[in-house]
Amino acid sequence: MKDVRSPCIDVCAFERDICLGCGRSKAQIRAWKKLDNPSRRAVLAEADLRLIVLEAQGRRRYRQ
Repeated sequence: MKDVRSPCIDVCAFERDICLGCGRSKAQIRAWKKLDNPSRRAVLAEADLRLIVLEAQGRRRYRQ
């Protein structure tokens, strides 16, 4: 099975320790390389929920 890829889009703009580009916390970003695939999928699910909220609030950032 292939490794789960990082959702990073090279925006790296943070608000309250959450990246407005990928939705991960700073701690999740730092830990990413050490996580196994199931843990990475859990982080991605949590980040996806954050991105939905950020999008609804008009605060999400995209790569230009």
